[in-house]
Amino acid sequence: MVIKWLSENKYAAGLMLVLRVYLGWQWLSAGWHKLGGFDASGFLKGAITNPVVDKSTNELIYPTFTAFLEHFALPNAKIFNVMIPIGECLVGLGLIVGALTATAAFFGLLMNFMFMFSGTVSTNPWLILIGVIVFAAGANAGKFGLDYWVLPYLRKLVQRFRRDGNTPEIGRGQFPR
Repeated sequence: MVIKWLSENKYAAGLMLVLRVYLGWQWLSAGWHKLGGFDASGFLKGAITNPVVDKSTNELIYPTFTAFLEHFALPNAKIFNVMIPIGECLVGLGLIVGALTATAAFFGLLMNFMFMFSGTVSTNPWLILIGVIVFAAGANAGKFGLDYWVLPYLRKLVQRFRRDGNTPEIGRGQFPR
């Protein structure tokens, strides 16, 4: 019932406008401050040397994530130095202008969870809560934004490709050839 209201009601769309602009501003300002001079290696080293542990057993809570940080993220820190600020800015812009809003909310949630797995709490739980609400609203979250025009255009584009035979329909008993 709540999901239906969030995803279909025009008053919910107005509420989503306020929430997504607030959330988008948080992401955009976080990314903007990191553009041009961000180095993730210190954060990554700290997350590896001081991982999230169970205080009673002293065991790692997210051992696979810690291994990911140690064996992939840290050796590729230069890539993350670029990806994180740009990703934060793109999520923020998408939410503020309401373009691909659900996609922007999804990637914002993904980044928030990555930061929390690393042991950073800060504002992440608050941003996750708002992000889940915006994501649950789906296309209605961008109704008062660019999604009003972008989503119908993308639907037409996908339908045209399907009619032309360029994209196989999977899931209706048909298999791609």
